[in-house]
Amino acid sequence: MATLPAPAVKQAQHDEIRDVQTTSCCIVGGGPAGAILALLLARRGISVTLLEMHKDFDREFRGDTIHPSTLEILDQIGLAAPLHSMRHSKVSGPVINFPDGPFRPFDLTRLKTRFPYILLVPQSQFLDFLTTEAAKYPSFRLIMRANVRKLVEENGVVQGVRYLGPDDNWHELRAPLTIGADGRFSLLRQLASIEPVKTAPPMDVIWFRLPKLPHDIDLPGGLLGGIGPGRILIVLDRADYWQTGLVFPKGHYQELHAQGIAAIRQTVVEIEPRLAKNLESLTDWHQLSLLSVESSLCPCWHKPGLLLIGDAAHVMSPVGGVGINYAIQDAVVAANLLTAPLKEGRVTESNLAQVQRQREWAIRVIQRMQASMQNNLIAKALNTKVRPRVPWQMRLLVRIPILRDVPSRLIAFGPRRVRLLEA
Repeated sequence: MATLPAPAVKQAQHDEIRDVQTTSCCIVGGGPAGAILALLLARRGISVTLLEMHKDFDREFRGDTIHPSTLEILDQIGLAAPLHSMRHSKVSGPVINFPDGPFRPFDLTRLKTRFPYILLVPQSQFLDFLTTEAAKYPSFRLIMRANVRKLVEENGVVQGVRYLGPDDNWHELRAPLTIGADGRFSLLRQLASIEPVKTAPPMDVIWFRLPKLPHDIDLPGGLLGGIGPGRILIVLDRADYWQTGLVFPKGHYQELHAQGIAAIRQTVVEIEPRLAKNLESLTDWHQLSLLSVESSLCPCWHKPGLLLIGDAAHVMSPVGGVGINYAIQDAVVAANLLTAPLKEGRVTESNLAQVQRQREWAIRVIQRMQASMQNNLIAKALNTKVRPRVPWQMRLLVRIPILRDVPSRLIAFGPRRVRLLEA
């Protein structure tokens, strides 16, 4: 990455810029999509700089699911095996307890893949793993605590970004291509005046951890679901603890908070009595984290010099836990399509539009499926005072061999399998 002389830099809005640097691709946001794209480009010898605003990757209750699609991509570049050497757990399919009996909506073990499961690895460790691999290539640079505040634009074309660095000084990073991978609250999306459109009704989830105990519950598929009056329980096996979520209607958080932590424990016990002893550790509201759930899609993911990927372009519902993997698929398609233009030093808007064209259909398909689940099952479960039963159509679906694995394939790979192409 070359450095231009500071005297040649013009001041921007009276803020003194300490330096101006250049790179072939500037990626804003060190989440899974940004980290994977940076790694793939660096492996191909393309100068890439990844800007992450935080001092580390450690966040509470970030998505930790790594689906078969991502594992196959990592396997292509020799990283699936070392990832499996890290401490992890696996999910092959949920068991949801209804009043009329348990129901398993999908089973990944029937899929034809080397990885018929979802790997659960803390996202902070996954991101450290990816960036450590990327750092083996001289064309990669990671800057932590890089707080991007502005787009650099000339004649309507994005030429890079300005950010406050860890030294509290302004820096400018110029690049033929800037990637916005900065999540559902993307600042780059806002700066580019790109507005997302909501695609599903919102809901809220309270997440918390429960300890594992001797003679504990058994989760054969690694994931348990339970449905009670107006509530949905999610329990994930995280090797050392149970990651637990309680889904409830949007706007009811203050009501739950007013009822107190004892009411949360009671609600969970009513849905899953086997967790009664585990719940004794839940004593303080500060042990809970509230996550607002939404789903949206940007009509346009790009403008000259700028491309949005992952949550910046499309926020996914947590139904199926596919958000991370669809974001990573965005990154892989971007690497496939943009490597040649980046090597040539000229990325056109038609190149960026091609990335959206290849990915948008798959995003729309999965978001429709998620919205259908939310409207026909989840919303009904959240807005009833009785415990709902499994719709007969769903029980019939899982008994028809030709149809029963469709949900599994969508969750594992999406409507279209994404492969990393040779550069």
